[in-house]
Amino acid sequence: MVSDVRITPSILNADFSQLNSEVAKISQVADLLHLDVMDNVFVPNFTFDFEAASKIVKESALPVDAHLMVADVDKIAVQYAEIGCASVTIHAEATRNIGQTLKNIRAAGSRASLGIKPGTEIDAYEEYVDQLDMFLIMTVEPGFGGQKFMENMMSKVKRTRQIIGDRPIWLQVDGGVSMSTIEFALEAGADTFVVGSAVFNDPDPAAMVQKLRKHAHEYLGY
Repeated sequence: MVSDVRITPSILNADFSQLNSEVAKISQVADLLHLDVMDNVFVPNFTFDFEAASKIVKESALPVDAHLMVADVDKIAVQYAEIGCASVTIHAEATRNIGQTLKNIRAAGSRASLGIKPGTEIDAYEEYVDQLDMFLIMTVEPGFGGQKFMENMMSKVKRTRQIIGDRPIWLQVDGGVSMSTIEFALEAGADTFVVGSAVFNDPDPAAMVQKLRKHAHEYLGY
């Protein structure tokens, strides 16, 4: 049963030329700032290099949830923890030594998270459940914002919730989350939501964050 709800807006759909003001719009209402780091190798898109990402982390009024969609993530992940990210997600498909990299992230002071793409099964990674602080289930193919929510991923979210059990581990979904889809993810057991276009394409991003949280609380009955 979900006991708390976290809304983590993704700046992938924000105006990069006005990033500080975009973040400021949601800084009083969001839980974390989701930073999508793409290298045009692991996924077919490029967003930020380490220097640009470091600047965002340093200037953000919100703790940063770094989602690393990059190759060679074993080496890179700890650097994001060292610059002060609150949470660092590595992808199972891009990581050579998952256990050691999760350990290194934690040792550097960040929450360690493991993400999987839509075509990847969660059961193969059950063994890492006691080495991480969050599972991230992609509900779109990683690479671009604005994609349609993949409702057929909810069985994977449910299975992940079973794997987590009573452990204090967050279960995050990323991709296509909106007022009309968040209920599916809540029902499946997710408690942490990456929201991109639904927030930053809204005329009032802060109000949309609040609406999503209120809607989630009402759906859960509290």
